[in-house]
Amino acid sequence: MSHHWRRLAAMHWRLGLLVLLATGALILSPPPARAREAVTLQLKWTHCFQFAGYYAAQEQGYYREAGLDVRFEEGLPGVDVVGRVVSGQANYGVGTSSLLLARAAGKPVVALAVILQHSPLVLIARQRQAAQSIHDLVGKRVMIEPDADEILAYLKREGIPPERLIQLDHSFEIQDLIDGRIDALTAYLSNEPELLDRLHVPYQMYTPRSVGIDFYADNLFTSERELQAHPERVRAFRAASLRGWEYALAHPEDIIELILTKYAGRDTREHYAFEAAQLRPLIRADLIEIGYMHPGRWAHMAETYAEIGLLPATVSLTGFLYDPHPEADLTGLYLILATALGFAGVVGGVTVSIGRVNRRLRHSLSDLQQANGRLAVLSTAIEQSPASVVITGPNTVIQYVNPAFVKITGYSVAEAIGQTPRMLKSGLTEPATFREMWSHLQGGEPWSGELINRRKSGEVYWEEAHVAPIKDRTGQTTHYVAVKLDITERKHAHQQLDYLAHHDALTHLPNRLLFFERVAQTLTLAKRNRTKFALLLIDLDQFKPINDTHGHAVGDLVLLETAKRLSGSVRESDTVGRIGGDEFVVLLPHIGSADHATIVANKIRQALKQPLTVAETTLFISSSIGIAVYPEHGQDQLALTTHADGAMYAAKASGRDNVKVFTADLPSAVPL
Repeated sequence: MSHHWRRLAAMHWRLGLLVLLATGALILSPPPARAREAVTLQLKWTHCFQFAGYYAAQEQGYYREAGLDVRFEEGLPGVDVVGRVVSGQANYGVGTSSLLLARAAGKPVVALAVILQHSPLVLIARQRQAAQSIHDLVGKRVMIEPDADEILAYLKREGIPPERLIQLDHSFEIQDLIDGRIDALTAYLSNEPELLDRLHVPYQMYTPRSVGIDFYADNLFTSERELQAHPERVRAFRAASLRGWEYALAHPEDIIELILTKYAGRDTREHYAFEAAQLRPLIRADLIEIGYMHPGRWAHMAETYAEIGLLPATVSLTGFLYDPHPEADLTGLYLILATALGFAGVVGGVTVSIGRVNRRLRHSLSDLQQANGRLAVLSTAIEQSPASVVITGPNTVIQYVNPAFVKITGYSVAEAIGQTPRMLKSGLTEPATFREMWSHLQGGEPWSGELINRRKSGEVYWEEAHVAPIKDRTGQTTHYVAVKLDITERKHAHQQLDYLAHHDALTHLPNRLLFFERVAQTLTLAKRNRTKFALLLIDLDQFKPINDTHGHAVGDLVLLETAKRLSGSVRESDTVGRIGGDEFVVLLPHIGSADHATIVANKIRQALKQPLTVAETTLFISSSIGIAVYPEHGQDQLALTTHADGAMYAAKASGRDNVKVFTADLPSAVPL
């Protein structure tokens, strides 16, 4: 080869290398540092655990990492949260389901994420009598707060239009209910119940969920103007906020301390702990990724509002629901890659020319062909594998997925390439699992474990994952390879078995094992927080004759109706269980005194003695109920159950259809 050709080949190699390096820099280099952008989040109420995720995002630096300087504005009574966001006084807000009504009224709001999968909004009334219902509010003084339209929908569905109430402006003072200035008010089950329990005030709580109105709540939203002008800022704010919520749910004690010290919390530590415990089952992060919202559920909410005349029959959600994963425009990237590959082809042509005159290179090419043959076999095996295969670079950006990945996740190859495996994140995998995985991988070791991911459709699924680092000759990690199996059906089978092991097969109430696990948990919390709780043992009077006369099929129907009436007589935070035969139990984890437990027990007794019709037969049944209260009647589970059982037998001995609270002079009973 002439000296001229050697110089030409070397020049092509250097030029090709420069193009490829420049291309890589364009694709992989991080964005330049920029000044933080100031934004405002308008809260819907004063500082409390209800906004824990945003406090966590601020304190943990998630907003700072996203290039944002976030300021929180409290939502005092009279503040129009939607108006402030639409007008530009705030960039983001926390709103109710009434965002639908605002959108229909022409206000350009955009829902970004749902925090509470179930609304905590309820009606609370003073307990005036044992058998009290929502219909007792007709003609009474009721305070309904602004944007509580789901409560209006609830009342309408119960046959109580607003004009049948004496509506008053909401003062947001629970003392008005305690002092009798009003008869009921809208409230959050994560807030006011704890205050009433603490003051030993008897009350009745009514929830829209009892008639099938189950709305989203505490919805993070913005305006169309913010989204159009700053789409990347919206994406960054949403992601950082949801990351904050993940931290807050994993570290509630930290957030409570933060509220008390940094945000001038107006309530006690115990109150915020109660609030955190009540919000967890409303967020349902154990089942659904924080922030997830389903268009179909928003449509159902709109239909409910249309049913009561607050919205027209057909409402378009177009533009209302934010899409965190829009289709990306990859035209520019494709052009860059095409240019780089085209130049690489020129370089390759020069290489082949050199190879034709170099015997050593011909041998190398022969070896390469054999290696390519083996690679083709391996590639075919991966392509046809029933297991999902994902290959990423050292920066975890996906470079390859096989057809099984597409089939299992619902994402196309084009949608996956360039993303990271976080695109599948459900938020349900324990953070410790990821920490363990990266500890292994960064130490150069493979990792195996189970992950809970989310398909493109939103469906959650389980995977058994095997991930390994791939290294070059110098020991540097060049890729990560993950082979994953969909084990959802296996997990569902295990969950079903676990459910059957902890629930009564007939009534589906917690069985003895699960119920007393909850008693043990409540006992631990009560000892730590110095609070009271009550244990109620309920035995149906004269149930055996029903079985003997009408058969066990009718007896089972009676037990099912009993379970239904019991569940309808207590709060969502209480637990009802069946521990065998016609014996039921109720755990009241938050009470002020034995009087509160007695009120609940009498409400249950009245509900159970109402006539019931099964198999065209009207039956009458009553109950005997025994009560034991911690700590007055026992310091441990055995003492409490023994004393509640003794009180129940005393109720039977006094003539049945009765309620007894344990006293020291009652005869001892056999422990449960």
